[in-house]
Amino acid sequence: MPSYRDDRQKTIGNIYFVWNPYQPLPAGTGGTENYTIGHVRELNRRGIKAHVVTIGVGLTDGRDEFTDIPFVSLASVADVDDLDGVVIFVAEFPVVATRRPAYQMLHVPPPGADVDRVRIAATMQDRSLIATSRFAAGLWAEFLDVDVDTISIVYPYAELCFSTEVRPPADDAEIRILYAGRLSPEKGIYTLLAMLDLVPAGRDRSFTCTATTAGADKPHGRNIQRVLEAHPRVRVVPRRTTPRSMATLMAQHDIIVMPSNSQYWHETFGIVSIEAQHSGCRVVASDDGGLPETDCGSITLVAPDNPAALARGIHDATALGPVDELVRINAAARFTVDHSVDGLIDVLLMPSSITPAAVVRDLETLVLLPAADDPRELATLPTPV
Repeated sequence: MPSYRDDRQKTIGNIYFVWNPYQPLPAGTGGTENYTIGHVRELNRRGIKAHVVTIGVGLTDGRDEFTDIPFVSLASVADVDDLDGVVIFVAEFPVVATRRPAYQMLHVPPPGADVDRVRIAATMQDRSLIATSRFAAGLWAEFLDVDVDTISIVYPYAELCFSTEVRPPADDAEIRILYAGRLSPEKGIYTLLAMLDLVPAGRDRSFTCTATTAGADKPHGRNIQRVLEAHPRVRVVPRRTTPRSMATLMAQHDIIVMPSNSQYWHETFGIVSIEAQHSGCRVVASDDGGLPETDCGSITLVAPDNPAALARGIHDATALGPVDELVRINAAARFTVDHSVDGLIDVLLMPSSITPAAVVRDLETLVLLPAADDPRELATLPTPV
């Protein structure tokens, strides 16, 4: 994939990544936040002015945790109309006027409830769509009843620090397992808890399981944290708020687990998976959603929502031993921030793809056209003698 940092004219102008209305941008809580911040940072490094836009929270919008990121604080949703540049809605956002055609990032699966389906589909009708995986593009194309080719794909990435983090020596007697996802049911935390009594590393080796407090800022996350803290096999550590600190934590573990729930949630990609593989960890993940697309050479896929399958996957990953250094080097060449931002620039420089609303308007125009006259019968030519 070409790089535009040195040899391509910057014709995009200002780019505004618009965050959830009336919510600050938190650090260390999920892939959507990391994806957005990393893009803004890299775009600015390349000389393209990019900003995070927050709505209705003033200067307490998270900027204190991202001192190198330009923030713009707006008072209301309607003020988005004042942004002079490319507007990219990072998450669900109400219908609002923009000066130029806007883009919608599809970081999460479509909603299941009918009332949510109608509302969210309406917000995206006049926006060009960007998904984070082939799986996500297909899911949203079906939900919005559009051709999947009208949805662009810009893959997430792992920051450079994950591939350069030095790993401490492995412990032959103990397998170190890390759950680095948010403390929420859709991330498979209850599948992990059910697995812990199934001797995942085998009877000849002990194991430790670590989880972070990411997501404990929400009520259900706090409840899950209490359960984890009471479990004798789990060690709970504070969430990591920077890529560097997360890279250090991952490098201290052998296996990262991603037991994503597939009953009512499908992981659209899984940034944690590529970060872990760049860090030299093995990953054991649910064979569901976009997780298979994160394979950098060190992933073991298992049946979702199945504690026994998760335990077998950990056992099989353990038997493979430490990740070979060449495998880690090859992994580090995939899903880089350069590739991701190059892909985003490609999308922004292309003519805007047709939106769902444009398809509907074209169809309605065709329906309203007058019917064609009945074809006249051609006169019968005389039969040659």
